[in-house]
Amino acid sequence: MNWQAIRSIYVFEMARFFRTLMQSFISPVISTSLYFVVFGAAIGSRIDQVDGVSYGAFIVPGLIMLSVMTQAISNASFGIYFPKFIGTIYELLSAPVSFLEIVIGYVGAAATKALFIGIVILATSALFVDLEIQHPFAMMAFMLLTCVSFALFGFIIGIWAQNFEQLQLIPLLVVTPLVFLGGSFYSISMLPPIWQTITLFNPVVYLISGFRWAFFGLADVPIGLSLLAIAGFTGLCLVAVWWIFKTGWRIRK
Repeated sequence: MNWQAIRSIYVFEMARFFRTLMQSFISPVISTSLYFVVFGAAIGSRIDQVDGVSYGAFIVPGLIMLSVMTQAISNASFGIYFPKFIGTIYELLSAPVSFLEIVIGYVGAAATKALFIGIVILATSALFVDLEIQHPFAMMAFMLLTCVSFALFGFIIGIWAQNFEQLQLIPLLVVTPLVFLGGSFYSISMLPPIWQTITLFNPVVYLISGFRWAFFGLADVPIGLSLLAIAGFTGLCLVAVWWIFKTGWRIRK
């Protein structure tokens, strides 16, 4: 394993993040505050509790997941797309660096950025509601796994995209709706029976349910299914990345 190569890629990507640290820090704080004003105050005044948890606290796991997923995808996709765009990816491909080392560098940096945003949102949420995390180690594990898996997904999107419009296509038209429909701000038990069944085909449901279980001990689906879902998604992304580097799809012209 070429750790020097991994470190170089990781440090380069993190340096780009630290150049805009204030924007990266202030943006999630403001957006989290607005979510609590709109959902916590406006809707929370009409919905007192969900499964015995105050509505303001109930939406915290979904809010963190929404930001972590979108940040992991956007950081990883842009991180690998930009070298493609300016042509420096060929220098990377000709260097004595394996695909695994490239993935660890880019995905590791994107996951770190997303994890930072998730922790900032968690800290901001604690200013608005009383949070009780029943399983703190499980909570961190779920957040870390989500950061890594969706950073891998973003890495694939960055390789697939051929312009900046395509770079935003899947996050905006696929990922964000799935997160909102995956029980981010409500329990799927509140839906009619037919919609509960349909919602179970949304993979994001299992991630948010497992993450919410780490906070409150409540889950819409069994915790084992949540772990299986995120492990399966991560495995599929790894296989896809391996195939991309093996075949040169969308990399070599």
